[in-house]
Formats: sequence, C-alpha cells, structure tokens
Amino acid sequence: MSAGGLQPFGPDLWLADGAQVAVAGFRYPTRMAVIRLAGGGLWVWSPVAFTDGLRQEIDALGEVRWLVAPNSLHHLFLGEWRAAYPQAKLYGAPGLAQRAGVSLDAELDDRPPPAWAGDLDQVLVHGNQITTEAVFFHRPSGAVLFTDLIQQFPPGWFRGWRALVARLDLMTQAEPAVPRKFRLAFKDRRAARAALARILDWPAEKVVMAHGAPVEHGGRAFIARAFGWLTR
Repeated sequence: MSAGGLQPFGPDLWLADGAQVAVAGFRYPTRMAVIRLAGGGLWVWSPVAFTDGLRQEIDALGEVRWLVAPNSLHHLFLGEWRAAYPQAKLYGAPGLAQRAGVSLDAELDDRPPPAWAGDLDQVLVHGNQITTEAVFFHRPSGAVLFTDLIQQFPPGWFRGWRALVARLDLMTQAEPAVPRKFRLAFKDRRAARAALARILDWPAEKVVMAHGAPVEHGGRAFIARAFGWLTR
C-alpha cells in the first residue's frame, strides 16, 4: 500500500498509509481508515499526516463529518485535520483530552452514537494502564479496526538494540500479536475479557491495524488467537 494513497479494503472502506512517526526512539508506520456511511458522510479513523493529495482523494468520496481518535496515543495529526475540516465532529477515546490537550466534541464510549450506529459497532477495551482503546466493527466490510492492541512489524524494520526490544515486546512475531507491554498493562483482566467477548461476537472477516499488515480472511479466528493469552 503506497503512502498517502487510498486503497479499497471492502465496501465503502478505504485504507491509507501515512508517514512514519518516532515514538521513544522507535519508528512506527501509520495507517488510517476512511468509511463512507450509508448516509453519505465520511468517517475518518486514526488520521495520518495530512496531505493535499490525500485530501483530493477523500473529498472525491464525500464530505468528512467525523474524525475519530481511537485511543489516547493517536492524536499527532488531529490539528491538521480539524483545520482542514472544521465542520467535522471530533470523537476521541477516554483520556485523550487530558493527555494531549485536545478539545473533543464527544468522548467515545461502549456504544456507537446514532450518527454511525447503522454502519459500525464499537467497544472500549477497559482495564489497560497505557490507554483505553476503542475497537470498531464495520458491518458492510466485515472489518474490525484495532489501533495499538495488535501490532506487527516486518523483519528488519528495527536494527540493533531496538530489534531486540521489539522482539521481546512481541512486535515482530510471525503473526500480529498483542505487544507484551500492553499485556502487562492489563490490570483489570475481567474488564478486558468482557470487551473481548463482545468483539468475538462480531462476524469479523477482516482486521485492520494501525501498525501491521491488514488481515483479509478469518478475522474472528485471528483475533481469538491474538488474545488467547487473555482467555487462558
């Protein structure tokens, strides 16, 4: 997937890879999703760095009405998108406003608002000390959208000591996995299991991650494997 270009990933769902970002000395790829809802408005998830080319592609699809920051770690480019689409409503995960100083129109919770309830379901994965992540299910495409709770970096992405840290953190497994730091940060596993149960009730076929290659088939079974450590 080329950086900046929208690529279809199912009915009314497009993905775009953005520029890399540096976090604590580690380079992370970035990915966003754009969903055209049944009413015609566009729902933008985890926006990447804003570019004129990306704007042209998105504007050709419809009107951006919602910007969604799915956890408190994905806020770097919200200012650019709010400036470009001042009419759009910004929804963010719990903790985002306090951590990033972002002014939200509404905070995400365990139920989708009426604006997108007909197309998407959502659940907050509670109990993690790093961040509370909102996970979404897009019914028309059968795709579940994870942000940081499942990750995978390709071989050779990290070098030297960073490669060792990434391997120990389970970020370079053969299959995308929940990083070890997130596993250890789940201090309320009962809450996490309750959220996972709801996610596994979705008839998921595909899985999108902000940091990892999308899964195109067998999404529900893939999610169950990724979180097997939580249910044992």
